[in-house]
Amino acid sequence: MSRVEKLLSDNEEQEIVQAILEAEKNTSGEIRVHIESHTRLKHFNRAKEVFHLLKMDNTKDENGVLIYVAVNDRKFVIYGDKGIDEVVPDNFWDTTRDAIQDHFKKGNFKQGIIDGVLSTGKQLENHFPWHHGDINELSDEVSKG
Repeated sequence: MSRVEKLLSDNEEQEIVQAILEAEKNTSGEIRVHIESHTRLKHFNRAKEVFHLLKMDNTKDENGVLIYVAVNDRKFVIYGDKGIDEVVPDNFWDTTRDAIQDHFKKGNFKQGIIDGVLSTGKQLENHFPWHHGDINELSDEVSKG
């Protein structure tokens, strides 16, 4: 079993999916989580590549957010689409990053991801509130590479 498969049990993965559903309830923003073992690219560049591969750059309001985790590298990236970058301050993701990082340092990966997802949802809600007729544009499943 790879470190990616060991990182989360099936039940923990489903808890993350439930957190994504909860986080997206009050925003038109889209949140995805992608986990893989390693990348030879700079982590930010790999997150950007995965963002594109998952078609997260096709949302109507350009408000997708990817939480990318490279398990063996012990790195993660929060990558937001350009619609988000245009309206938020530079330190917008600091709270979310810190929430994830605190849990990851303790080996509590599921809770780190859940807290990151919920924090992302709260941040998105301020700039991209849910409106009647908004649809879920992307899968809420955790993707793996």
